[in-house]
This record gives sequence, structure tokens and C-alpha cells, in this order.
Amino acid sequence: MIKRLSSSSLSLMIAGITVLALSSCSRPDYVKIFHDPALYSRTVHELNSVVMGNNFTPVVASRNYAYATIAGYEVIAAGDPKHYQSLANQLNGLKAVPKPEKDQQIDYAYAALLAFCEVGEAVTFPEGSLKYYTDSLHTLAATHHMPDQMISGSEIYAKAVAKSILAWSKGDNYLKTRSASKFSINDSLGRWVPTPPMYAEAVEPHWGEIRTMVMHDAKEYSVPPPPKFDVTNKSSPYFLDVMRSKNAVDSLNAEQTHIADFWDDNPQKLNVSGHVMFITKKFSPPGHWLSIVGIGAKNVKADFNTTVAAYAKTAIALFDGFIESWAAKYIYKTARPETVIDKYIDADWRPHLQTPPFPEYTCGHCTISAAAAEALTSALGDNIAYKDTSEQEFGIKSRSYKSFRDAANENVMARFYGGIHFMNSCKVSNKYGRVVGDSVAIKLVMKKK
Repeated sequence: MIKRLSSSSLSLMIAGITVLALSSCSRPDYVKIFHDPALYSRTVHELNSVVMGNNFTPVVASRNYAYATIAGYEVIAAGDPKHYQSLANQLNGLKAVPKPEKDQQIDYAYAALLAFCEVGEAVTFPEGSLKYYTDSLHTLAATHHMPDQMISGSEIYAKAVAKSILAWSKGDNYLKTRSASKFSINDSLGRWVPTPPMYAEAVEPHWGEIRTMVMHDAKEYSVPPPPKFDVTNKSSPYFLDVMRSKNAVDSLNAEQTHIADFWDDNPQKLNVSGHVMFITKKFSPPGHWLSIVGIGAKNVKADFNTTVAAYAKTAIALFDGFIESWAAKYIYKTARPETVIDKYIDADWRPHLQTPPFPEYTCGHCTISAAAAEALTSALGDNIAYKDTSEQEFGIKSRSYKSFRDAANENVMARFYGGIHFMNSCKVSNKYGRVVGDSVAIKLVMKKK
């Protein structure tokens, strides 16, 4: 059975606004409604819930978010060319995005929401998963007296941009990797094998073949090899790293446990209780970071366009970060702490967190968190203190940070405390994630000076 921990209340919010509008709205106030950046953040959350509900892996989820947020951004860039620049000819393979027709009436905020939803729905499933939501947005526009020609013009332009972004997405090699070979399992020394309780096959062994967005290719920032597998020499770097992981998990205090749980972000945790098995869901790592974007944007009182741009820049960094990390994972194919400790040290040992089904080195969450933090810092500013309430809907208390980089640095310890990564992997991944995020922050020109 599948247990979903939460569901979005956004449609109820829109319904409430609509009822209020029908009873009291007598003048056009659609600008106030649609140009509120909080509505865009709630729309991202809606897609986040669809992604979570339909069992997308973290790497595939990053693709869903990237194309959707880029579509939203391209609309606001077209609507505000004085301040924003298209990502065409900046992102790999993106040659052009449609411009609005002359004299076409468009509310660019409404169109950005629709473009985001249309692409987000198209790259997820099932078909029509966001139709009820976009229908609600249409109703919201009508009841708040957006002119009919503007509603129509906005929807036509949103579809044109979405069509363009979706056509571009089809060249990223994703469909080809759907039929690529599976990871070959063999229990050789130090090599990854499936772990309990799911014993699932390796996730996305060909993700390093996906077209990057800003990086030249997946191996542009190649990480150094991990320590040589060696459990016979008790003074070897590898053995010391193994014991460091075991000892940390065996002596976790309450704060360390909270840190590990807060950054768990396991989208499909298999719970086993006797003969009963059930899955609990949470937002995956990229979903967690998109939630942080919304929190950060609200904290700095960012306007609608700044918020949309921040989501796009962060999602692009997440996308490239996963490709960089996954390329390394399937080059080195290293075993998880659980596998090594169970086989050579303590057969009854278990990590605090459930081990995800892919090789250990490098750490995907540490990589993408550092990348996201750099991109988000460039979009919203440094040293922005915030309280991350993302996990409250999953029953985990919030944590506070001095900056986005502070959060990414805590994530290094979170994966180590969880017992699913070695400390060396966490540190190396954070370093190279920063490099990926820097490349996005430096190479992409979004907001004009």
C-alpha cells in the first residue's frame, strides 16, 4: 500500500478566492491576484505534489522542474525585456523562444503560470494532472475581471512558449535513456549492489548521458577518484572512512538525528513492519530546494519576476548538478556504507536513513544542494537568513539557517549522519556542487544591469 503524507491545499485556496470574488469583486483586480509572487510559489508547490505523487526519482524530478521553470521564465523575460534576457542561445540547444505578437494583449504573470503548468504537466504524468489547476487559474482570471482578450492572448502566448520549450526538451537524450541497458550487478570488491529493504535496481545508470544545460557536458568538472577500497588495512583512508560512518550512526544525538531526518528527502521510503509493507512519500531533494526558493523569495520580498527567475536559475543548477554527480556514480560504482559494514564489520548494522538505490560516490544530495545554494545566492543575495519550513507537512520540525550556503553545508553532515554516504564523498560532492552552481551563476545572463 502507498501512504501519502500530505496533499496540496492550493486548489482549495483558489476556490476560496473565487467564491470571494463572485460575492464581492466588482472592479478589475486581476493584477493584484496574478502578480503576487506567492501565487507562483504555490503553483510550483502544486507541481511538486504531482511529482511526489507519481513516484518520480530525484534525477527525473530535476528534469521536470527545470523545463517547467524555464518556460515560466521565458514568458516574463519576453514581457519585461528592459530587465530580463531570454535564455535562448545561453542554454545548450535552446535556439529561440517565440516572441509575443504585436498588439497581443497579455498578462505576463498569468501567462508565466500557465506556461509553467503546461510544460510541468507534459513532462510528468498522468496526462491532465494539472488541468484542474489551470482551469482554476482561468476561472480566477475571469472572476477578477481580466479582459477576455487578455485572457485569450495570455493563454495563446503561454502555449506558444510551452510548445517551444517542450520541443527543445525532446533533444536532451531522455527518451533514448528510457530503453538503455540496466546496471550490471556483480558482487566484486567495493562495487555497488542493491541494499535492503527494497533491494531495488540502480536508478538511472545513463543519466550522465543527458544533455546538460550550462555545463559543456557531464564530465566538464570531473571529480577525483574515491579512496581505494581497502578493508584489510585498518589505517587505510578507506577503512577509516568506513569506521567513521559506523561510529557516527552508532552515537547520534538528538540534533544530529534531526539534521539527518530533515534532509532525508526520500521520495519513496519503504516501511516494513512484520508482514506489512507501505511506502511513505516526501519531496525529493530538488523539490525541497524549490521550496527553499519560495521561502527565500518571500523573505527578501522579491517581486513576481525576480521570484520566477530565481526558480529557473536554481532548477537549472539542480539539473546540471544531478548530471555531474550521476556521471561520477556510474564511473566509480562504489558500494554504500551499509554494504561494506554489513559484509566486513557488523552484519546487523543499519544506517539511520534508508539507503537509496544507486552507487555511493559522489553524493547527489550534497552536489545539488551546493549547486542550488550558489545559484540561489546569485539570484536573491548572500547571507539571507531564513527558516526552512519545507518539511512541516511531513511531520518534521523546521530548521533555521544563516544563508543558503549554510544550509548546503549542513547537508554535508546530514548525509553522513544518515549513514548513507562516507564523509569523503560528502565533502568532495559539496565542493564540486559549488563549481556547478558557480557555472550557472556566472554564465547565465538573466537580469540585465
